[in-house]
Amino acid sequence: MKPIYFISDAHLGSLATKSPRMQERCLVNFLDSIKHKAAAVYMLGDMFDFWHEYRTVVPKGFTRFLGKISELTDRGVEVHFFTGNHDLWVGDYMETECGVTLHRESAETIELYDKLFFLAHGDGLGRRDRKFLLLRSIFHNRVCQRLFAAIHPRWGVAFGLSWARHSRLKRIDGTEPPYQGENNEPLVIFAKAYMQTHPDIDYFIFGHRHIELDLMLSHTTRLLLLGDWLQQFTYAVFDGEHMYLENYLEGETEP
Repeated sequence: MKPIYFISDAHLGSLATKSPRMQERCLVNFLDSIKHKAAAVYMLGDMFDFWHEYRTVVPKGFTRFLGKISELTDRGVEVHFFTGNHDLWVGDYMETECGVTLHRESAETIELYDKLFFLAHGDGLGRRDRKFLLLRSIFHNRVCQRLFAAIHPRWGVAFGLSWARHSRLKRIDGTEPPYQGENNEPLVIFAKAYMQTHPDIDYFIFGHRHIELDLMLSHTTRLLLLGDWLQQFTYAVFDGEHMYLENYLEGETEP
């Protein structure tokens, strides 16, 4: 069986990244290293730090990344793109130009090699922060999206990137808080609750948190948080029997 790869949270184009070109190159080199052996690549959100797609305009940059995605799909590798909270305003550009399969739902259950996967970016799941949930509802509102689309890209994209930069830098050292423990980590809490009515799930895989976590929730159910491609360069790979959480190091042979 050809392996299936899972990545998230590259935040390409981030104004808070010191070396955005090197970061993009590392991601592109990783995708290039798996293009001959991957059956599919699942990108679980926030691959861009901000993406707002106008009717005839897409954000500047990312040509190497988008070109590599196109090369993979041209080779027959399935590329699945889940929208995150930073790149939820994706239109049809990546579907029509790059051949990806776009997933707009907050979560999807997918069967892969006879195993059941619950896949999601993870924003909003398990959280009860009213401010966050209000902001999320505004971002997902169709009317608000149309109003924002009326702003010229010169100002709209600049505003979005500046907002994302502020969101990143307001954290201590620009990093996410460490693992909070099973009883306090929202995505773990959500998965445990979901298992009560869906005991057949084999794997929960999330992005969003920017931390690596590989946790057994039961004898048969496992949860993975994918880390990020800002500092950790982490990914998960499933070969049909085993699941691994790995770090990409350029020049090394990966599974």
